[in-house]
Order: sequence, then structure tokens, then C-alpha cells
Amino acid sequence: MAEAEVARVAMWDRIKDQATRGLQQAQGVRGGSGGHGPSGARSGGGSRAELVSALKSQLTTLKTELKSGAFRDASMAMCALVAAADGRVDPAERQHVESLILTNDVLQNFPADQLRQRFNKHVDQLSAGFVMGKAAVLQEVVKVAKKPTEARAVIQTGIVVAGADGFIEPAEEQIIREACAALGLSAAEFGI
Repeated sequence: MAEAEVARVAMWDRIKDQATRGLQQAQGVRGGSGGHGPSGARSGGGSRAELVSALKSQLTTLKTELKSGAFRDASMAMCALVAAADGRVDPAERQHVESLILTNDVLQNFPADQLRQRFNKHVDQLSAGFVMGKAAVLQEVVKVAKKPTEARAVIQTGIVVAGADGFIEPAEEQIIREACAALGLSAAEFGI
């Protein structure tokens, strides 16, 4: 069992290095901010789109390992946090994120009605009161903290959903950073 975990950690290190190299190549620089815009946002459309694509592919390679109920629940919580990152979720955004969830290759390990029910429950919590809802929903994310592969996959799922349009909003980056902190992971590991 310990050998399998060491192999997974080594694989995540390779994935992280590949994603970081891809991001750096897309930005055309090493270091630096790599982007411009309000509040120094680092989110360049192309670089984020490439990062999201790389993360999506890497998640797919782990599909057979990501079948636990804890991963399902934490992923739905992460998707809800991303959808509500700016403090609100309009019906069109809710439906858009729900469609991303239902067509995600890895999340197809789970029945669509389970995913939809959990996602909507978390969005409702966040809509009722963002600060209190966020604390409750982050507790669902934290349930995978002791499973490094699942914890990283939850963050990657959040990034894939946030970057589905080729751009990750600053509020989405912030909520992903908060989820990383709650899981004891470095946001820099994911290029955020």
C-alpha cells in the first residue's frame, strides 16, 4: 500500500512539472507575472486554457482511482465554490456548471442524479449566506485531505470547471487557493 502511495505522489510530481512547464511555455517567460489586467491578474487566456487542458487530461488518467464517495462529494463542493466564487450564482451559471459536471469524464464514474443533487445542495448553502455557506462547503472539501490523490484531483476539478471558458476569474482563483489551504496543498503546485 505504501508503495502505491509513493508511486502516486511521484506521478503527481511529474504531472505538476508538466503543467508548470506548459504554463511557462505558454506565457513565454520564466517567472514574472505572465499577464496583465486589473489587479495584476496572471490569467492569460491561452496559458490558462492550456493548463486546464493538461489538468483535464491528467485527471482522466486517474479515472479508475477516483471512485470514492468522499471524492464525489468534495468535487461537487469544489464545483459549487467555483460557481459561487463571486458571492452569487445566477441560474444560467448554475446550469452551465452543472452541464460541465455531467459531461466531465472523471465525474461520469458517478450517477448524474447524485452529482446534481450534491452540487445543488452546496450552491443552495452558498446562496443562502455566502460566508457561512462557504465554511460549511469547505468542510466537505476537507474530507479528502488525508487522501493526497483525491485532494489534488478535487483541486484540479475545480480548476477545470473554473477555466472551462479559457479564463479563470480572480474570485475563482481565490476560492481555489482557499480550498488548497484547507487541504494543506500549495496553490502554486497547480499554477494558481
